[in-house]
Amino acid sequence: MLEKDSFPPVEVELVHQRADGAIVLRATTPECRRFTTLIDMLSYQVAVRPDAVFLKERSPDGWREVRYGDAAALVTTLGHALAMLGLTAERPLFVLSGNSINHALLSLAAMSIGVPVAPISTAYSQFDDLSRLCTILETVTPGLVYADDGVAYRRALDVAAQFGYSSFVSTGAAAGELTLDALMSKGQSGVATAIRQEVGPQTIAKILFTSGSTGSPKGVAVTQEMMCSNQDAMAQVWPLLEDEPPVIVDWLPWNHIFGGSLVFNCVLRNGGTLVIDDGKPLPGPMQRSVEALRSHPPHFYLGVPKALNELVREFERDPSFEKVFFSRLKAMFSAGAALSEQTWHALRAACLRATGQELPLFIGWGATETAPVVSITRVDCNCQDSIGLPLPGAEILLVPNQDKQELRVRGPMVMPGYWRMPEATSKAFDSDGFYIIGDAGYLDPESWRRDGIRFDGRVAENFKLSNGTWVNAAQVRLTVLAITAPLFDECVVTGHDRDELGVLLFPNLAACRDATGMEQATLRDLVGHEVLHAAVTRAIDTLCANAGASTRVTRAVVLDCSPSVEAGEMTDKGYLNQRAALKRRANEVEALYTNPRPSHVIVGSAR
Repeated sequence: MLEKDSFPPVEVELVHQRADGAIVLRATTPECRRFTTLIDMLSYQVAVRPDAVFLKERSPDGWREVRYGDAAALVTTLGHALAMLGLTAERPLFVLSGNSINHALLSLAAMSIGVPVAPISTAYSQFDDLSRLCTILETVTPGLVYADDGVAYRRALDVAAQFGYSSFVSTGAAAGELTLDALMSKGQSGVATAIRQEVGPQTIAKILFTSGSTGSPKGVAVTQEMMCSNQDAMAQVWPLLEDEPPVIVDWLPWNHIFGGSLVFNCVLRNGGTLVIDDGKPLPGPMQRSVEALRSHPPHFYLGVPKALNELVREFERDPSFEKVFFSRLKAMFSAGAALSEQTWHALRAACLRATGQELPLFIGWGATETAPVVSITRVDCNCQDSIGLPLPGAEILLVPNQDKQELRVRGPMVMPGYWRMPEATSKAFDSDGFYIIGDAGYLDPESWRRDGIRFDGRVAENFKLSNGTWVNAAQVRLTVLAITAPLFDECVVTGHDRDELGVLLFPNLAACRDATGMEQATLRDLVGHEVLHAAVTRAIDTLCANAGASTRVTRAVVLDCSPSVEAGEMTDKGYLNQRAALKRRANEVEALYTNPRPSHVIVGSAR
């Protein structure tokens, strides 16, 4: 663990305050650009550490690994093969599979010759309804479709074939289907050399699709400059990334910007080792993550709040894991959703127990459209609801919007637009070129230089009660989850145009089993249990005791299921979409406010 002065603060200024009250917050620390493309990063690492391990993944024999020098040679061969097959900037590589070494090498190969990579959520290939996958295929018009397992992804590959797109697989090929080994044999030296020389900062490297929970998925065009400038800025904030090649263990899906760009590129830029974790922060798969973290204690841990919550649970279960996890850790980073105060304090306490030192715990903020980090907290930030201060090169505009300050972003990390969607692109930017990100925040006059911008919810998720009172749905969610922890994973806040607030609660299966002693119970078995009922009743009593109308939750329903990925309620990285959940569960919302009250609706003890 390092001292806090290992993380120098970015200097910022309030540029001006407009007549409408809008404020521009800008980093004044100059940008230090080092790389212009990801292949520049790879070439540099080959020159200085060709024998260092770049990527590791589980295999039947233990761990498969690829070193930087070997990776570069494979990327070159695959790049030539893809060029010979006719892939171009307008005919991208379409990847159906999850994280793997093959996925990484193919992606780097495509990007090295100016071919965008479109990694698609693996869930889209598993849905009963493949219409979302069809929509994305039509949008991308790929030159080639890849799946690591031809059997597991056969339905999706057949759909691609119906559109006329060629495909190839690592294993389980259908008759006449191209395999990865056969593709490798097509690589010929020199075919793609001229193309590589044309790849530059503005070349589109990836097409990353938003969840599409409130409409058709939009493909974010991610350029080489967006990713490279973001990594260079992060290295300015965390210069110790360059002191020692970092080992990072990560499960976050590469179809999202967090895992596929922030984490992956952090390892690549700084010559580290990425251990591809095939676990997830869910009961059962979490043990795979624990095993990976035990065998490869990380230097940095970058995760979403759901994963951090599960880490805390594992520390409580097994103090020996806690000691291993923190044995080499230099910093933790959370993004993607609001981190609860309970988890914030629990992680700090765990680090103190394990090392006797304070944990450098950072929170970052951004979006797929910003590659992804726009701002990050200082090491001495005192609040878990901060989203920090702008990175070098970034500007954040705070614009009055009803009772909020809406946030907008400008800088080299911001997308040029959505893939083949000019109308959506136009709507995404204001007249000054700021990207309209959809979040709200505010500055505390007394502490903003240290604590940065305080998160104030999603503009689209906030709503008014019938008396005109505005409700910050994100803050209510965090409060309810903190009071009822660790029994519930997620909370949907209701009350739009109603007299009172209510919540729909998604239980955490493992925590509820522990609390009730029902080790084999399903969510359906647990939903009416007196332990859960009592916990929710106490939470409602607490929230009603001294709260105003905007935070007074008076009723709740405990759901007997998890949020649905297929219905757009939950993303692959564990972010709950409030609007999608409210739409899908309209009947349960209505039940909350039905009179007489249904038996499964929980209210406070005073009612």
